[in-house]
Amino acid sequence: MTDPHSSHRPPQHGAGDAPSLSATKALVGLGLFLLIAIVIVVVLLVPRLRAKDALAQRTEDLAISTVTVEKPQLGEPTQEIVLPGNMFAYVDSPIYARTDGYLEKWYFDIGAHVKKGQLLATISSPEVDQQLAQARAELATATANAVYAKQQAKRYTDLLASNAVTQQDTENFVTQAASSETLVRSAQANVQRLQQLTGFEKVYAPFDGVITARGVDIGTLISAGSGAGGREMFHMADEHIMRVYVNIPQIDAPNTTPGTPADLTLNEYPGRRFTGKVVRTSNAIDPSSRTLLVEVDVPNPQRLLVPGAFTQVHFRVKVPQRTLVIPVSALMFRQEGLRVATVVNGNKAKLVPITIGQDDGRVVQVTQGLEPSDLVVQNPPDALVDGETVRVVQPGQSNSERSSE
Repeated sequence: MTDPHSSHRPPQHGAGDAPSLSATKALVGLGLFLLIAIVIVVVLLVPRLRAKDALAQRTEDLAISTVTVEKPQLGEPTQEIVLPGNMFAYVDSPIYARTDGYLEKWYFDIGAHVKKGQLLATISSPEVDQQLAQARAELATATANAVYAKQQAKRYTDLLASNAVTQQDTENFVTQAASSETLVRSAQANVQRLQQLTGFEKVYAPFDGVITARGVDIGTLISAGSGAGGREMFHMADEHIMRVYVNIPQIDAPNTTPGTPADLTLNEYPGRRFTGKVVRTSNAIDPSSRTLLVEVDVPNPQRLLVPGAFTQVHFRVKVPQRTLVIPVSALMFRQEGLRVATVVNGNKAKLVPITIGQDDGRVVQVTQGLEPSDLVVQNPPDALVDGETVRVVQPGQSNSERSSE
């Protein structure tokens, strides 16, 4: 007989079903944990790896030197050399007295322009005037004695033909006549000398020029000559052409020859040039300074240039060979010698040995080692070595543009 309540009892599970449910839950939990761990690793580790790679790439990029390059410029067939010069008058001369006396009068002072032969001063020399008068009197006496001696010699010569006088007396009078003629010539020479001395009482300008100095005044005691007692009366200068003397460095001496154009510039005449040319050289190198002395003549019709002034002389000399011009900042001074960095194959540095010529402190002229097509590195890094990889950028390019490349 069945139990009426048996249909309402719940089903009973066996003891072996419980472990199966727990294992499933554990597996699900482990899977979720692993999934979360993977997500965390992906979220945190991947950006770090990417940042590390970016940093490594950035470091590698920064290790590459960034340079700008330009081609060298062709040098001009002529070059300008600027050197200091000393200016002198074309003719410069002190004027001394040729006779003793006192200065009676002077007619021109400093700054006066005079012509050749103009009277500059008058010297009073009474002693010389008296000596001239005495010499003229002695000349008259000698002339009279010579005339008398000549007559006596002629008379005795005529009497000797008739044997009225002796041969000895005749010879004595003939000799006396000849001696008298000699005394006359001597007296004449003395008179001429004193006449010239009295002529020196008037001092004349020896050439056209300007009076640059006057060393005497009225009443000054004048001594002849330029010795210990002599005094310079005037100083004259001919300034229609100025002589400028310049010392040319030995390296430029072969190219500075007579006929080379040269211009003068002076601070007192800004923006103005005075044109001249080389007229002569010393044709010898000074061993102490290793320079060649040259003379430049410059016309000075307006008398703007004055003796003793300092000037800058600009020479336009021919270049014996065409050169390439690069900035001084492109030079690299290495132990093995002077070098210039160039870029080959687009990104490789090549250090080239060069020979330079003229150097004005801003640019240099390269005579050997470069070609017009070479790409010369401007302001190369000190650590740059031959064969190093470089990054070439255009001059003036910004940092952002460099980074984008």
